[in-house]
Amino acid sequence: MQSRRTFIQQTGILSAAVALSPQRLFAAGATGFESKRPPLADRKFSSEAVEAAIVRIQKQIADPELSWLFGNCFPNTLDTTVDFSSEGGKPDTYVITGDIDAMWLRDSTAQVWPYLSLIKEDDGLRRLIAGVINRQKKNIILDPYANAFYKDASKVSEWKATDITDMKPGIHERKWEIDSLCYPIRLAHGYWKTSGDTSVFDADWEHTIELTVETFKAQQRKENEGPYTFQRTTAWATDGVPLGGYGYPVKPVGLICSMFRPSDDATIYPFLIPSNFFAVVSLRQAAEILHAVKKNDALALRCTLLADEVNEALKKYATVTYPGIGKVYAYEVNGYGSYNLMDDANVPSLLALPYLDAVKNTDPVYLNTRKLVWSEHNPFFFKGKAAAGIGGPHAGLNMIWPLSITMKALTAVNPEDIRQSLHDLKATHGGTGFMHESFHKDDASKFSRKWFAWANTLFGELVMKTAHTHPAILQSKNI
Repeated sequence: MQSRRTFIQQTGILSAAVALSPQRLFAAGATGFESKRPPLADRKFSSEAVEAAIVRIQKQIADPELSWLFGNCFPNTLDTTVDFSSEGGKPDTYVITGDIDAMWLRDSTAQVWPYLSLIKEDDGLRRLIAGVINRQKKNIILDPYANAFYKDASKVSEWKATDITDMKPGIHERKWEIDSLCYPIRLAHGYWKTSGDTSVFDADWEHTIELTVETFKAQQRKENEGPYTFQRTTAWATDGVPLGGYGYPVKPVGLICSMFRPSDDATIYPFLIPSNFFAVVSLRQAAEILHAVKKNDALALRCTLLADEVNEALKKYATVTYPGIGKVYAYEVNGYGSYNLMDDANVPSLLALPYLDAVKNTDPVYLNTRKLVWSEHNPFFFKGKAAAGIGGPHAGLNMIWPLSITMKALTAVNPEDIRQSLHDLKATHGGTGFMHESFHKDDASKFSRKWFAWANTLFGELVMKTAHTHPAILQSKNI
């Protein structure tokens, strides 16, 4: 099996013959474009609520290409990536990212998140998402420091020969990322608030919260460097952690160390600010569930106190003043006064903080930060003939991630940001009908990862939200 890094090196180029084929692009269908979805018999999961939502929203979209993209992308997670079954009478759902047969705690949450609003209309869909929560619990209990897992524990990870870390059976990759423990809480909390179902909050779920608190506290590194180390034999500098696998030193100020970013790239300074903001939100959500559902006020208090401590540290260490812009959030800090000013397309990012309910999109510091990261002041902001957007080290220079363009719209105050983002996303799918991990700033036919379900479903979420909040944008015949 090829690694995620290998897939990133690959560039997909759509041939002119395929791109112009009338049989492939123009055929039967409500939009005049041929659907790129698998045949019904080949789909991994079908939801009546999702199908009804596609029809309903496509009727609101005047632009035929945008309508076609939505119809392809929104159901992509269900069509192609889920393995839904039952274990011990409980739903169990394994979710791959797309072209990599492994389940990331982050991606699996993000891939099904946009379907939450539909679960009251479709009990099968509700059970599928409950199954994701159940599978995530197993993964966290197996190893709270791992980021990606296999369904088949006998499968041997391709990283086993190169990674110096505690690789247990069933783990695909063991990169410690704060957000890996935050996303499952986000999904469980959103599921509970939407459905009212508390069956997923069993003893195993309670145990995952205990592990989360213990892991976060260990990675505050107040007394020692903690139990986690990671090194990899590789030519990619962003795939390994320096100084014996512990990373560069930090001053213990209450923030939590994350040795990797949500891009799976190593941090420079271990206090990753967007992920610490996310941890505050997640700990408070966990405390709410523990108090209301489990009546475990002791553990709820531990979550709340830790959230308060991290939040106070963020107030002291997360911001710097940038010439010409003002106070902004740094991407990474070390507590000693060093900081890294940038943003990465992967979520949590600085751009995505309002999406994760960490700050308001009208917060003055956020608005300054937004201005900085969506400009040449961010070393990973790229602007070219195809579009403008944020990338990151993972896919290399000049490669824009559609995730960033989508996130700009999802966190927008100005409706023009939404319209422009939809325009850019429509213009950069490379003729495939799907979003990708990244595309070249000057040529969208050069892209990485043909099958990346998170980007597809998030695009669908944006279109759904726009239909609700700014329907006039979708009524334009030429976005």
